[in-house]
Amino acid sequence: MLRVLSVAYPFAPVGPDAAGGAEQVLAAIDAALVRAGHQSLVVAREDSRVAGTLLPIARTEGPVDTAAHHFAHESVRRTIRDTLERRPVDLVHLHGVDFFRYLPPPGVPALATLHLPPGWYPPQVFRPERPQTFLVCVSHSQRERCGASPAIVAVIRNGVPLARLEHRLHRRDYAAALGRICPEKGFHHALDACRRTDTPLLLGGRVFMHPEHQAYFTREIVPRLDRRRRFLGPLGFRQKRRLLATARCLLVPSLVPETSSLVTMEALACGTPVVAFPAGALPDLVEHGRTGLLVADEREMGEALQAVRAIDPEACRSVARERFSVAAMAERYLDLFTRLAQKRAA
Repeated sequence: MLRVLSVAYPFAPVGPDAAGGAEQVLAAIDAALVRAGHQSLVVAREDSRVAGTLLPIARTEGPVDTAAHHFAHESVRRTIRDTLERRPVDLVHLHGVDFFRYLPPPGVPALATLHLPPGWYPPQVFRPERPQTFLVCVSHSQRERCGASPAIVAVIRNGVPLARLEHRLHRRDYAAALGRICPEKGFHHALDACRRTDTPLLLGGRVFMHPEHQAYFTREIVPRLDRRRRFLGPLGFRQKRRLLATARCLLVPSLVPETSSLVTMEALACGTPVVAFPAGALPDLVEHGRTGLLVADEREMGEALQAVRAIDPEACRSVARERFSVAAMAERYLDLFTRLAQKRAA
């Protein structure tokens, strides 16, 4: 039996309805561990939903500033330390962009999944001084950007719950956009592309308490909303599935090299084509002309809103079934956990 201690980013709750991809991936791995009869311990915000045992840290209120980071990091470090002193653990699996702030003491293997672009991590992450510290990339495009790092032990593509997403509903004539509301997601471009073509847009997502996220929402999103371009706020799984399954297409106007895109996978599983900027891993996820369209700018995104009607929904579902299974993702993680735990024992 494996005993895995998963550690979440301390400013977002974990669960299948989480707004962040890292939190959804952690929830899926946690559930897979429990189903396979392993022990899953999860250090995460107190409002998280996990299948294993939640080791809660307090939910910070107010802006995510320097003081909030200091408080959260100390809480996570203390919880990890106390857990390792009291319970046998085979592996610590970390998911936060700030994971290097609360690595466990030397001894137990530590594995960090890099959910974000490599440039968002400090250089020392890729050559860790701590023994038995390993990294996982979530796409080959992300791996290429990491350079020659001896700590990277695998590339494991993210996955989504295909069976729950193959939901056939009557299509409605609107575009959808979904994700964290922050500058790098570029949702203002989606709003402008839809206004340019007078296309309705429904935008779903959470605005976290980071000052730059709040400012982006106020300055760039709110002024672009009207009766035909609406903001829905955070969505649970069923609401998200309905939004994706009834949309003409999903818009992904990301402005950074995406390492993955769970919402792209979810849309394709629903039979909904994707119109995206070719950022990072997105050209690997969206097959231009078959499951969606890759566009260079806001003007081309507007033009694609009509052209995307020719995409076959069944082709989208077929590709999702072949490539984006959450079960396959979880199996690869559990195999890696076993190898690292056995290596430590040896």
